[in-house]
Amino acid sequence: MSISKGSDGFTKEYWDVNYSSPDEMDGIGNAENHAKYIKATLDLDYIDISSVADLGFGLGHLFQAVMKEFIPYRALGIEPSKFVFDQVKKRGISPVESTSLKLYNMDLLSWCQDARFVKHFDLGICTSVFQYLSDEEVREVLPILAKRIKYLYFSVPTDKELDRQIEDLEFKDEYAIRRSKSWYQKEIKKHFTFVSSRILESKFHFKEENTFFTDLLFRF
Repeated sequence: MSISKGSDGFTKEYWDVNYSSPDEMDGIGNAENHAKYIKATLDLDYIDISSVADLGFGLGHLFQAVMKEFIPYRALGIEPSKFVFDQVKKRGISPVESTSLKLYNMDLLSWCQDARFVKHFDLGICTSVFQYLSDEEVREVLPILAKRIKYLYFSVPTDKELDRQIEDLEFKDEYAIRRSKSWYQKEIKKHFTFVSSRILESKFHFKEENTFFTDLLFRF
């Protein structure tokens, strides 16, 4: 099994440099807006979310906002970087005591390969993780995610977006693997349906005949 550079997480230096102004970053400063968007989109078609998994929660702000919005009875979070994992665990991110929350210091590939984690979740969060996985790891992870996650809130920067980070923000992620939009779409569409901005629906759990999303025109 090959291990990508990001599989073991990143050191304190990485987080200090790349997250020096976290409040200005997507998914942190606007975490509440992301959570409200997910809730509103799913509520529109009366989709119930009772369990949530964040598959690389980082500083934990988006995960916390999503749990606050949905109040799931069961939640799980994984994060390979021990530095931020320890911070989040110490800070505490569960908004209510009724949520059974479990946090694990592990990477996405290990979570997919671990037979302990076979229960599926209604909603998964996987933002800015795939750019640190090799091609082989992406292809190994996707079918397992489709089995364990019904709806996935997903993002990954394409090669053009990584270029824009350099040009507009003067930020270069040395660990990020460059891939095109078409590459990601080809691999993702084998296992998930694109139903909205960042929202994917598992093809293992749903197809056009039983999906809860009503606008079939926008599925691809």
